Amino acid sequence: MRNIVRWLALTGAALSLGAKPNAPAPLYEVYAIQYASVPGFKVSNLIAGADTSRRLDLAMSVWLMRGPDGRMILLDAGFKREDLIQRWKPVDYLTPAAALERFGVRREAVTDLIISHVHWDHLDGADLFPNARIWIQKDEYEHHIDSTGKRLANAIDTADATMLYNIKRAGRVTLVDGDAREIIPGITVYTGGKHTYQSQFVGVNTAAGTVVLASDNMYLYENLDKHLPISQTLDAASNLAAQDRMTKIASSLRLIVPGHDPAVYQRFPSAGKGVVRIQ
Repeated sequence: MRNIVRWLALTGAALSLGAKPNAPAPLYEVYAIQYASVPGFKVSNLIAGADTSRRLDLAMSVWLMRGPDGRMILLDAGFKREDLIQRWKPVDYLTPAAALERFGVRREAVTDLIISHVHWDHLDGADLFPNARIWIQKDEYEHHIDSTGKRLANAIDTADATMLYNIKRAGRVTLVDGDAREIIPGITVYTGGKHTYQSQFVGVNTAAGTVVLASDNMYLYENLDKHLPISQTLDAASNLAAQDRMTKIASSLRLIVPGHDPAVYQRFPSAGKGVVRIQ
């Protein structure tokens, strides 16, 4: 009895000091923002076994998660180097920062940047956002960049390796150590399906439930609908396992958002030019 009384007294003291139970995770607004398209892209480069004559206009996107406290979190940074623009000849191209600013969000306002993987079209624009803390899987970073900034694997461009290394030296990179990590309240990253050495995807708490932003762990809706792996993967079985896992994390199948499907911009309500809200 004495111990119970003492526990009650301590609990009351804690409450009187303003201690609160765990607060619910914040609810984010989530937007897909298209900054370009690549016309006539081969579907067989996206879906394993697809007819090699099929083509689509590939959507180039970044994803904004806007928190109730004004926190601005971006998944992926797109690309901005002139050599990449000349090589891929995107249509209706804006830098990802310009596309974001057209939506009303200044590049300086981005607080966090989650990099799903090190490919040029997801990493190259990272230095467009000067105040953002970058979150990337530790294994992804260390597989591709050594302690001096040298590129270690072909998946990352040399220029992007140098850029990310310099941002890390400036103290703005956090290496995420493993799977199912809630890196920011309401934002959880999951290790993906070996699109690169250790890609990741994101689960976001929203008013509609948990949204899954797949990035390149699922290129198109067709990957999920037909249970087909992406073409560009180190391990097709792991990619299918990641897609299956997304169906368990997301609150509904419609809230799983693929990385390059132009249909995203027809399935969700418009929130501005080249922008839809995922809800």
